[in-house]
Amino acid sequence: MKQLLLFPADENQEPTTQDAASAPKPIFSIWKLSVDGASRNNPGPSGAGVHIVRDDLVAQTYGVFLGKKTNNEAEYLALLLGLFELKKLLQHGDLVVIISDSQLLVRQINGLYKVKEPRLQQLHALAKKLLSDMHYNVSHVLREDNTAADALANKGIDTKTSAPAPFIQFLHHHAVSL
Repeated sequence: MKQLLLFPADENQEPTTQDAASAPKPIFSIWKLSVDGASRNNPGPSGAGVHIVRDDLVAQTYGVFLGKKTNNEAEYLALLLGLFELKKLLQHGDLVVIISDSQLLVRQINGLYKVKEPRLQQLHALAKKLLSDMHYNVSHVLREDNTAADALANKGIDTKTSAPAPFIQFLHHHAVSL
């Protein structure tokens, strides 16, 4: 792809073209992190779905099995997995838009609800730690607007796909077990 340079550095120079690959890069990227947790029988077999998009292109997806968890634990673990994996991809100045269909998760992360459940307090604190150096926004969406992450969470349960080993090690380092 070629890009037309309408304003050359030298005003006596004619406009030219250059390869898009060598064109100046945007200062930052916009990332969309969609997360969903699913639990069958609550508590029961659970999964985490993570769908990561950068500048409207799918960057990564995860559908993992979490073992026996409550739905709220699964929601938080999906967020943690997404944040953990996304931190590897972010560059300084990138913006992160996080969406979830869990009102509880969104309102707790945004400080509108207190976190009363001890297990969720631990997961919440870890999520806030991961978010501490990001430029982010967390928003609630309807279930039908989070279908990609939902499908991945259910796929994780059905296929019993393990979470990535570095993520499991990260959780264990912070005294969180799957």
